[in-house]
Amino acid sequence: MSSTDLSNSRIVAAYRGRTERSAELARQAQELLPSGITHDARYLKPYGIYVERAKGPRKWDVDGNEYVDYYGGHGALLLGHNNPTVVAAAQGALERGTHFGANHPNEVRWAEQVRRMVPSAERVRFTSSGTEATLMALRLARAFTGRKKILRFMTHFHGWHDHMTAGHNSHFDGSPTAGTIAEIAASTILLPPGDIAALKRTIEGNDDIAAAILEPTGASFGVVPVSSEFLAALREATAKRGIILIFDEVVTGFRVSPGGAQGRFGIKPDLTALAKILAGGLPGGAICGRREILEELDFEVTAAKGHEKIAHPGTYNGNPVSAAAGVAALGIVESTDACARANAYANELRHRLNEVLAAERVPWAVYGTFSGFHTFLNPRNRDLAGGFDPAALDHAELTANSKALQQKLRIALLVNGVDLNGRLSGFASATHDRAEMNQTVSAFGAALRMLREEGELPQR
Repeated sequence: MSSTDLSNSRIVAAYRGRTERSAELARQAQELLPSGITHDARYLKPYGIYVERAKGPRKWDVDGNEYVDYYGGHGALLLGHNNPTVVAAAQGALERGTHFGANHPNEVRWAEQVRRMVPSAERVRFTSSGTEATLMALRLARAFTGRKKILRFMTHFHGWHDHMTAGHNSHFDGSPTAGTIAEIAASTILLPPGDIAALKRTIEGNDDIAAAILEPTGASFGVVPVSSEFLAALREATAKRGIILIFDEVVTGFRVSPGGAQGRFGIKPDLTALAKILAGGLPGGAICGRREILEELDFEVTAAKGHEKIAHPGTYNGNPVSAAAGVAALGIVESTDACARANAYANELRHRLNEVLAAERVPWAVYGTFSGFHTFLNPRNRDLAGGFDPAALDHAELTANSKALQQKLRIALLVNGVDLNGRLSGFASATHDRAEMNQTVSAFGAALRMLREEGELPQR
């Protein structure tokens, strides 16, 4: 049976049989929301699950099904769902007020916590999301340098604003995506990730680059990894030419280590975009970095210099509930081994899932670094008997998994009580433990056997 054929799939039938209430909610959502969803990554055929509650490393849908959760709030929940300290802090803030329309003490504490933990954070400005943080980073870089162009890397994701749409999962030629204009697309330079020679040629041949931005562990938390050598070369090349280096640590911040990827690799960018773990799983983002760059937002400093200040309103900047949750979450990350525990769990899980693939004689691979893992479906049917090195493949092959097969495997995993994201990637939390490990390994094997029964895998 073709992976694109869901009508006669036993996997899909089993899923439908377990999720009747989710199916009804999905039917209602189709009448209200484009594609029935509120985030592109939640698109799943025939429909996605509707979750009612969550705790630690697990969540429960409206039909009462229990799942080991690796979606992890899109990476925001290093501490798992409903950490009691974070919940208590948010509840206390709710009782005091959800929005004051004024400065409040917790925004100061939150900024202090960020500056203490993030090596590049001399000044901090809060936003409502990671997309807003990367947008402000570009504006700061252009104002500070007086230059126009932005250097980006193919497949790296930096939010959905106009400067960041081409080159993430389409339009790798830099042409504008739907709804954006050619002039903005033309101000962006797209390079293949990890290519040091192309990087140096481009920077040395262009005097109008304001900033270079990347995900410091590679696209989508390492689906397309970059090396520490590449990061070092990028830092050296940008510093030499006065180009602002922006680390998008929306995912990696406070996850790779308490100091993020920059703390782990010892490479300090000029600006850092943060979100997700920053706000303890609530909405919130920040841009932080060198004092003189962030001063482009400062009323007095820009007036004294005769500069036009960058305007930055935002109704939910530094929201008091998000701030309280963020202070609590970051305090735990800073004072405990939460990052190390999540990293160790994911490392063992990757190893054990690869053992399942070997036992089932499936020529795929599970890979990743730190607390993440990704599934490579080997679209070119490479011989992986000697091992799998994602750094040896280009970004096109690493991201070429069959979307239909990805969806069917994800559904099979849901039937067996495990939820990954749509790329078949996942985030481990500090709350995942031995029971979750064993259930995930068992579910992965069962899902592979279900795929084989439908003719999706080679017969042994």
